[in-house]
Amino acid sequence: MPTHFKLIIEYDGSAFHGWQIQPDLPTIQDEIQRVLRTMTQKDIIVHGSGRTDAGVHALGQVAHFSCDTRISANQFRLALNQMLPGGIVIRECRTVDASFHARFSAKGKTYRYLILNDPVPRAVGRHYHWHIHRPLDVPAMQAAADHLVGEMDYKSFEGTGSPRESTVRRISRASVLRDSEWVTVEVSGNGFLKFMVRNIVGTLVDAGLGKLSPDEFRDVIAARDRKRAGATAPPQGLFLLKVDYDPH
Repeated sequence: MPTHFKLIIEYDGSAFHGWQIQPDLPTIQDEIQRVLRTMTQKDIIVHGSGRTDAGVHALGQVAHFSCDTRISANQFRLALNQMLPGGIVIRECRTVDASFHARFSAKGKTYRYLILNDPVPRAVGRHYHWHIHRPLDVPAMQAAADHLVGEMDYKSFEGTGSPRESTVRRISRASVLRDSEWVTVEVSGNGFLKFMVRNIVGTLVDAGLGKLSPDEFRDVIAARDRKRAGATAPPQGLFLLKVDYDPH
């Protein structure tokens, strides 16, 4: 009988073209499957909780795989961390019930976006934030973000050319906080459209720069039109923070 394993993965997406395997391009999924193939001499598919785009990072990506093996979960974790590139770390590996699925069992996700709001850019750490030199009005950004909370159609924030059967999702929390020169946006929800968080952040930044009011931000949501929203925020500031599952 195959054993089912759950992984919690941290990665620096700077050198990778996202999570999902792509021909002739380095991806997180491909690197993990390559090491598992070396360890087990079997072609193992690693199922992630969802895709992350090129350049996007994760502190708590979740994946699962099944394998008929005598290798323990702890041995898999140790060996994977020895053999994977330095930008990928398996924070946890444990056995789970066969009914667990990293994607379909997920109840929600939280993303964090980091902005450096300072006249002077940074050389160190520039791959992990978006630098905006003009002052941001964080209370205005939070007032705009308040309109995101609820269950509604977020088509205005969907990446172009990526239609879904439904663009309705539920956002449970949207916060914008300042700590000195750092502005952090966190969004939690039951699911996200392609580029949705980055498009939300780009539009919130417009609110922070006075280009639209919080009420106009609400109108952007209601319009269901990508052209009404702001520019897509760059990928390097985005982190998949955690994936939530039923504790039982």
